[in-house]
Amino acid sequence: MDHDSLTRLPAPWEHRHPRFAAWTHIASGTWLLLLTTILYGYRRGRWWRPLLVPAAAAHLVRAHRLLQANPEGVRVTARTATRGSYGIDGGYVAVAVFGLAELGLTGATIRALRRGHRGRAGLGAVAGAAVAGSCASFLYSTGPGKRSLWAEILDELSLRGDEHVLDVGCGRGAILILAAHRLPRGKAVGVDVWRARDQNGNTRAATEHNAVVEGLRDRVEVIDADARELPFPNATFDLVVSNLTIHNIDTEQGRKRAVLEATRVLRPGGQLRIVDPPGAQRYAEWLHQAGCVEIEARKLDCRTWFGVPGHHAVLVAARNST
Repeated sequence: MDHDSLTRLPAPWEHRHPRFAAWTHIASGTWLLLLTTILYGYRRGRWWRPLLVPAAAAHLVRAHRLLQANPEGVRVTARTATRGSYGIDGGYVAVAVFGLAELGLTGATIRALRRGHRGRAGLGAVAGAAVAGSCASFLYSTGPGKRSLWAEILDELSLRGDEHVLDVGCGRGAILILAAHRLPRGKAVGVDVWRARDQNGNTRAATEHNAVVEGLRDRVEVIDADARELPFPNATFDLVVSNLTIHNIDTEQGRKRAVLEATRVLRPGGQLRIVDPPGAQRYAEWLHQAGCVEIEARKLDCRTWFGVPGHHAVLVAARNST
């Protein structure tokens, strides 16, 4: 094994997103070890082992070094790390899909080796590694990646600490809790309709439990409410946030109504931040119609891939001028 491959400085993408890179290396290394184990008893697969084991070790050591290095710009503090349990966006369906794909590719690889088709077996191994990497990307996006992204978004706002913040579609409270950490004298309110298909274990009780675990129960309030009919007076909140929620509303009219409701409950000068899949640029037009200013819609980075390289979620930002 090339020693330099284990001690080199992080590649640019690894330096920018070390946790995502580490998860990708862990998934790839685990897949290669699994494949090595599967091939152990097959004579035709023995020539693979001198290649697979060092490659797997290189991936795992690389992941370890990335996690230990904590490159500049990656902060692990009470404002970003979490002690609660925040579930998986989309539930376990996506994980099951990845698992079935991995099993299918493993079976195809074994069958190719039995028949002496080394080229096809190699393609199967490469495809399996790609699926493992996609699964790691999905798990990263729904967990550490999401929290890291929103920690940056909230920090860019330079909150004073006494604001009232609303999280529309708070789920189990990952973004709600991040906001509450920044509000020692304020309040974070979360609303949701608690659909299980949106997130595994998606219940109001789970969100309230996470607030208790994080030591923020006095700063957090959770309410049953639909994004299209928010139960608050006009101009109630200084900041409204929403993560991967509005796109779940079936109709464009319903999505527009949810966006307008978010602006209605904003105080004059209040800020709005929405993260949704591609197509959220449409919200900018509705915000302009509502009288908002400083409207921006921009693509986000690989932390929002959710297992699909090049799939960039969109951040829509605006300020209420009325």
